[in-house]
Amino acid sequence: MEKPFNNPSQPAYGTDIIQMSQGKLPPQALDFEESVLCALMIDKKGIDEVIDILRPDAFYKKAHQEIYKAIYTLFQNSENIDILTVCNQLRKDLKLKSVGGETYIVTLSQKVASSSHIEVHARIIIQKYIQRSIITISNEIIEDSYKENTDVFELLDSAEAKFFEITQGNLKKSYESAEGLVAKAIKGIEEASQKEGDSGVSTGFTKLDKLTSGWQPSDLIIIAARPGMGKTAFVISMLKNMAIDFKYPVALFSLEMSSVQLITRMMTSETQLSGEKLRKGSLDSHEWEILYNKVQKLSEAPIFLDDTPSLSVFDLRAKARRLVSQHGVKIIVIDYLQLMTAGGSGGNREQEISTISRNLKGLAKELSIPIVALSQLSRAVETRGGSKRPLLSDLRESGAIEQDADIVSFIFRPEYYGLTEWDDDEQSPCAGQAEFIMAKHRNGSLDNIRLKFEGQFAKFSDLSNDFETENGLQSKMNTGFNDEVMSLPDASDVFGDDDGNKLPF
Repeated sequence: MEKPFNNPSQPAYGTDIIQMSQGKLPPQALDFEESVLCALMIDKKGIDEVIDILRPDAFYKKAHQEIYKAIYTLFQNSENIDILTVCNQLRKDLKLKSVGGETYIVTLSQKVASSSHIEVHARIIIQKYIQRSIITISNEIIEDSYKENTDVFELLDSAEAKFFEITQGNLKKSYESAEGLVAKAIKGIEEASQKEGDSGVSTGFTKLDKLTSGWQPSDLIIIAARPGMGKTAFVISMLKNMAIDFKYPVALFSLEMSSVQLITRMMTSETQLSGEKLRKGSLDSHEWEILYNKVQKLSEAPIFLDDTPSLSVFDLRAKARRLVSQHGVKIIVIDYLQLMTAGGSGGNREQEISTISRNLKGLAKELSIPIVALSQLSRAVETRGGSKRPLLSDLRESGAIEQDADIVSFIFRPEYYGLTEWDDDEQSPCAGQAEFIMAKHRNGSLDNIRLKFEGQFAKFSDLSNDFETENGLQSKMNTGFNDEVMSLPDASDVFGDDDGNKLPF
């Protein structure tokens, strides 16, 4: 939900100071308001702690509301926040004199020495704001209840909607870990040192890692596909590989699915028990044992999930900074880009998507981590003849996505369109396979990488020799290679490098 001060049409309770009622002052915490504003101006980390908690009308004093608006404007514009820039912004907004001038700003900046307790202070401010909002709404309900022509059911519905609005606007959801709300982030330094050359974050897909040397810091990676191709399944498999196999702390912002649904899909992928069985709980005794054993690894993995709906790119930026600084997160995935908002920046949808992609690229550079954003493709793919392989021109709503991204890739499954063979010279079977198409690679080469896809487990994995043998068995038998097919490769051949060393996946 967008912040009220970015959406003037939305009512905001507590914007004006509530007058004394029955000899009582409205709930307030002026000392904490001053300390928070001070911390924001003296410590650049402060804004990341409170940007998704506070909004201007949460402050009791009108001057404090205007000062926070100026600070938020600076944050949106990615400008430094300090005494001088805040004064300058207030001057631009013609509010400097009304808040008490530069003298009052300087006085505020001397209230605290650091931002160490800013989140605690901000939550006290929001609690007082909620109390004031409840008082305002209650007074409105009381007044309407005395009216003879009031429809009681409309009154109940209105009251419920207003209280729900307070809850949605102020009780922000936070990211969660697979182990709980807070999970220890495990650094992947030791694991990274064993990866024999991968300079980035390994995906767990051998050929993809060889092509990219892992997802590189500061890169914006777009993974696009039509609905039903398996975008979410791919990133779930990738994040599971990263977090469980390499112990990388990873974060997934899902604007489409809930955190519980995502964890359930990860459990399906990890245990290879069907999603239907997990949903119904219809497991045999040996399957319960598999579930408990396999899920233990997942629960200990440094995976952080956030399912905040209609997430704005500015809220994402604050949360991402916190995830990186507090938990050492190595990669952030967004599912998916078109469901994000630009925080009330205005303009048409194409301009909004451009703002989002530009800010995602800036965030990747600022945090020096790869950011992966899933994206939808236009329906042009469906109407096109031939193999229906997606093209860069199929990216939905904005050419800025292609421009801002360092890597643009597509997921393509011929089986989705009822095809049984790949459209290559060999015309090999395509059942249970997908193609990861590298369409743009700013710092490397392009390639089409085939992967194994198990739809019932929502899982992508390397296309092993065994799988290729199984799919091509009949054709090879017909050409007389029976002995070669029936002699299964040694494990070191499948999972080793050119020197026979075992790879870490």
